[in-house]
Amino acid sequence: MPDAAHLDRGKAAEAFALQWLQKRGLQNIDRNVRCRFGEIDLVMQDGPVLVFVEVRYRRAGNKLDAATSVDSRKQRKLALAAAWYLARRKPLQDRPVRFDVIAIDGRSAGHSALQWIKDAFRPGA
Repeated sequence: MPDAAHLDRGKAAEAFALQWLQKRGLQNIDRNVRCRFGEIDLVMQDGPVLVFVEVRYRRAGNKLDAATSVDSRKQRKLALAAAWYLARRKPLQDRPVRFDVIAIDGRSAGHSALQWIKDAFRPGA
C-alpha cells in the first residue's frame, strides 16, 4: 500500500500534468474517476477528441521509468475504465477517443523530465 508521501507526490504530479495540458489547449472534463476497473487520472478534451490521460510519476533512481510502467496490463485496465466511463456519459459516446500518457521522471533535486505521449496505445491493437 502506498504511503502518504507517495500519494502526495502522485497528486502533485497529476495537478502539474493537468495545468501543463491546459496550457497546451486541452480542456479538463473530469479527474480521478474511480470504478471497479481502476482509476482514470484525467479526462480531457482536445478539440473534438476525448482524451483519457494516465499520469505516471517515478522518482529519481527508480529502475522502471514512468512511461514503461504503463504496461499492457495497465493499458487493459485503462481501456475497461474508459468504456465504463463512456457507458455512463451518453453525450460523449460518439466522440473519437485517445489514450495519452504523461510520464514524469524525477531527476536531480527538484528537477523532473516530463514526456507527453499522445495516442500512447490503442485498446485491442
